[in-house]
Amino acid sequence: MATFVRRVTTVDQFLYLSDLYDIYGALLTQKQQECLHLHLYDDFSLSEIGEELGISRQAVYDNIHRAEKAMNGYEAKLGLAARYRSERATLQTIDERVEGLRTEANSVAIDEIRTSLAPLLGREREEKEEP
Repeated sequence: MATFVRRVTTVDQFLYLSDLYDIYGALLTQKQQECLHLHLYDDFSLSEIGEELGISRQAVYDNIHRAEKAMNGYEAKLGLAARYRSERATLQTIDERVEGLRTEANSVAIDEIRTSLAPLLGREREEKEEP
């Protein structure tokens, strides 16, 4: 049975591989980083990546396959991506609960707390529009 590099077809797969790449990408070879970046973020085919980097389609496949295998190995041993997702979900819950505590008297304090949480959640807090 032949093994093929799977196209990133679902949002969850893309996010998982993106998380792995963000966390472990620096541990990959330069060629693996280039191939995986073009595959994930620029949605290049194996042939297009080969043309862009001046290597064969098979070399692209090998680099992507080794990169994914290496990152999955790092994740199995270190669990940083799982921890990141868990912490982010917890922070999102905290943010929502803090917003639920808002009253007229504590509105400024709530805004300050949520502004502090925003960068940890990977987003900028929107400025509250005054009516």
